[in-house]
Amino acid sequence: MKSIRVVAAVLRRGDALLVGRRPESKRHGGMWEFPGGKIDPGETPTDTARRELAEELELKVTHVGDLLHAVRDGSSSFVIEFYPVESEGEPVPHEHSEIAWLTPEELSSRSLAPADDAFVRWLRTADRSARQAGSSERR
Repeated sequence: MKSIRVVAAVLRRGDALLVGRRPESKRHGGMWEFPGGKIDPGETPTDTARRELAEELELKVTHVGDLLHAVRDGSSSFVIEFYPVESEGEPVPHEHSEIAWLTPEELSSRSLAPADDAFVRWLRTADRSARQAGSSERR
């Protein structure tokens, strides 16, 4: 099965991350996810982030960092690639039924799409490890 690459934008505001609730009529309907979309032929992840965030949220992407983590979405052909993204503007939802800025801890109590849930669990572990490394360096 050929993989279909999908960009998921990880936008931060302090400790909070931007997520949107998927429309009920779509796959994983009603679940929360990081915004983004499929990488079209000839596009880079940066191109995709710019296109999708402009369409979905009216945001202007100013920077896309290196890949943070990738997760295969169950038994589907989708591979969700999570990238840190910086943008300008206030998000206006066009694709999602609602959006929210939530901390990783708050996200752990929400109904997340499976790949997004796996990413949040990975992120919480990575953040915890970074905090522990920082505290041991200060000793």
